[in-house]
Amino acid sequence: MNCVRLNGRLARGACRLLIVAAWATASAIAQVPPPPQPTVSVTASATATVVNDRLQAWLRAEAENPSASVAASQVNAVVTKALAVAKEYPSVKVATAGYSTQQVSDKPKAQRWRVTQSMSLEGSDFTAAAALISRLQDDNGLLLSGMGFSLSEKTRGEAEDSVTGQAIKLWQARAQQAAKGLGFAAWKPGHVTVQTGEGGRVFPMARATAMSAAGSVPVAVEGGTTDVTVTVSGEALLQ
Repeated sequence: MNCVRLNGRLARGACRLLIVAAWATASAIAQVPPPPQPTVSVTASATATVVNDRLQAWLRAEAENPSASVAASQVNAVVTKALAVAKEYPSVKVATAGYSTQQVSDKPKAQRWRVTQSMSLEGSDFTAAAALISRLQDDNGLLLSGMGFSLSEKTRGEAEDSVTGQAIKLWQARAQQAAKGLGFAAWKPGHVTVQTGEGGRVFPMARATAMSAAGSVPVAVEGGTTDVTVTVSGEALLQ
């Protein structure tokens, strides 16, 4: 920027101010951000219904006695025998769980101790698991606390891989439709997330117990199904 030559300090000062103002204006113009790129948010989901292939059951041994040690010995004997029986079913994974001792003091009865220990069963062979559950109840006196069905990690992973591909294709189709509907010739994906859902099916304890009340007849089990859902959501950058 050229300044006209003027005499005196005032003229020189004014010239400097003009130069600074021009530089500040140019800098401000250079720093103005470009207009935001138009985007549209798109969400799509795909679901597959998969047959459950994993069974979990929880049983417990209980004993009450005025002597805590006697009650503990009774529970330990029941659990030891149950573990020996479980070895006859190698396809079923069995593990001992919580162990508790509580003092019970109901008025109608004398003070006593209640000892409880739990066992968990897990497997994909429903027939073997049902037979073992029935034996542990009928022959060993264990109580069935609950039973649930779900997908094994392998089955869930395979289902999620398949459903993810479907969800992505559906998301792309919707993004294309949105771009066309808004009057844009093209689009490209921006930030996109892929989320999977969890689920399962559990039978109440009362139903499971009733099924085994007839004696040595195996517990009736029906694993049902689980819905595996994958949701794709994100932005489509319109061009």
